[in-house]
Amino acid sequence: MTLTTQRIRLIIALRQSGVTDPDILSAFERVPRENFVPETFRHRCYDNTALPIGLGQTISDPNVVVRMISALGVGRRLKVLEIGTGSGYQTAILSHLFRRVYTIERHAPLLEKAESRLTSFKRFNVTAKAGDGAMGWPAQAPFDRIISAAAAREIPQLLVEQLAIGGVMVIPVGPEYGAQKVLRLTRTQDGADIAELFDVRFLPLVDGLPDKGLAMDDAPLEAE
Repeated sequence: MTLTTQRIRLIIALRQSGVTDPDILSAFERVPRENFVPETFRHRCYDNTALPIGLGQTISDPNVVVRMISALGVGRRLKVLEIGTGSGYQTAILSHLFRRVYTIERHAPLLEKAESRLTSFKRFNVTAKAGDGAMGWPAQAPFDRIISAAAAREIPQLLVEQLAIGGVMVIPVGPEYGAQKVLRLTRTQDGADIAELFDVRFLPLVDGLPDKGLAMDDAPLEAE
């Protein structure tokens, strides 16, 4: 089965799972996941599983990505902050759904590769930087939407404060080795409305920056 056929099968599966937004389905169809995974795992790029991308990081299961983006609420006039650029796959999808995407990755080597991919696909409405995602991006706040590809132990107040009133954040919350839930938080004048969505298992949202001496090949690419 060709990768193009696998991508078509993914879109069909997403429809069957209840994804009905044509813009979201179109974005997933337009972004070839095979270009965002290491060559070693390209044959598995459309499996319903997370895959290693180096430095101990992963590209999320496409079913989790679509559920979180759907919960976020998309809009062509909205500005979104992504915590955890990773390979750039989710970033590319977001770039088809939002006016402007700001994305933060703590691992500079991963960010460099992601930016190269995004440029090759002409995703010019993305602004990226290497940094501590837990701190958000205060200089560009407020954001209409925030989405995190890493699990916080508790809701990060710094990120909540960077949401516009009425803005939405979708984020996994829970301990690294315990139960995690994806939460949908809507900021209000008086605080926030929070809804629990579904169970997940994400890598943790880590404060600070990694050791600058860490190289891409320091963490072997092994399937989970």
